[in-house]
Amino acid sequence: MKRWIQRLLSAISASLLLACASSSPDVIQRGDAQRLSKVEDGVVLSVRNVVVDGSQSGIGAAVGGVTGAVAGATRGGSNAESNVIGLLVGVAGAAAGNAIERMSTREDATELLVQLKGGERRAVVQARGAEVFVPGDAVILVTTGGKVRIAKAPR
Repeated sequence: MKRWIQRLLSAISASLLLACASSSPDVIQRGDAQRLSKVEDGVVLSVRNVVVDGSQSGIGAAVGGVTGAVAGATRGGSNAESNVIGLLVGVAGAAAGNAIERMSTREDATELLVQLKGGERRAVVQARGAEVFVPGDAVILVTTGGKVRIAKAPR
């Protein structure tokens, strides 16, 4: 039983660390450091607040299911009763864990519509960072490894 609790705590810790991962434009991933990026100048046409839906990696469901099954199995009187209760509480725990993971990984973001100097338009959704954009702002689009982020243009 002690090993189950240790494994459960390890799984919960791993899921919390995954939930803390950032997609902020102010945080550069290690693999993108010291890479040449393409930079394009543009002007913000519109700004819209959006929400990026949370992830469902299965970790929340697994942790919730195991927790529920272990807790439920210790409640019944007979072996069969304990197994049924463990199964039912495990399923409920998996559903709750999945919902918790999805809600805890949702992220407020901004959709920016930008017109490039050549006349082309680009729409980019990025997590909210320190910079606040308004229509008319001069910006740069920084593309690194297929990922794009928008920042205010240097003056």
